[in-house]
Amino acid sequence: MSNRSTIISNLAEVFGSFGRVVDGLGPEQWSVQSLCPAWTVQGVVVHVTTIEEALVGWRPGGEHPFAAMGSIAAELASLSPEQLVARYHAAVTARLAELDTITEAEFDAPSVTPVGNATYARFMAIRVFDTWVHERDISVPLGIELHHGGSAAEMSLDEVEGSIGYIVGKKIGLTEGKSIAFDITGATPRRLMVKVDGRATRVSELADPTVTVSADTLTFMQLACGRIDPEQAIGAGRITWTGDAEWGGRAARNLAFTM
Repeated sequence: MSNRSTIISNLAEVFGSFGRVVDGLGPEQWSVQSLCPAWTVQGVVVHVTTIEEALVGWRPGGEHPFAAMGSIAAELASLSPEQLVARYHAAVTARLAELDTITEAEFDAPSVTPVGNATYARFMAIRVFDTWVHERDISVPLGIELHHGGSAAEMSLDEVEGSIGYIVGKKIGLTEGKSIAFDITGATPRRLMVKVDGRATRVSELADPTVTVSADTLTFMQLACGRIDPEQAIGAGRITWTGDAEWGGRAARNLAFTM
């Protein structure tokens, strides 16, 4: 089952937190480059608002909700910051009201999602992840301090954990018989372990990993999402490793699985 209440609560958390960041932006901050190469801070806010506006009125099983995204984004991009902030708040308020009417059965129903066919619950968990990451895309370059823990952060990290076998096997390229542990520290601590036995597979126990890679929550998530230069993170000591030095360096430099 989907744990509908947790997903809705996490969406409310990230919508509220993102909203508080954009509410506090000064005129000069909207044009600052975000951590997404194609977007300024304003571009990120347009993107997040566009998706939520596209989802207003859409129910699980309906036609693909993103058909109107191009026209919505163009309209939002033409607005003043004040108008854009108002549209953001109106969109997420409408979305949360609608989510309250969607049943547990609908949450578990098959649905299109940004990663293919899954369930509506999966789609909404991705919305938590996407909003959480985009909030940091604008807060980090602006020097706005955020807390990186809590239920929404845990759900966001779940998205990376769900792809950790792919990251290790395809992006890092760890070879047969070797293993790796990721020690995530800070606000959302977690230990992720993968062993290559025919294929790279997440495991619950790993007695003697080939390499152990350590990073704080924000650094790990930013590297996995391709948001920061691995060399800068390595140079600053934000990601380190013990054990096999070659595989540690490869892992630190090849965590990105999405952008």
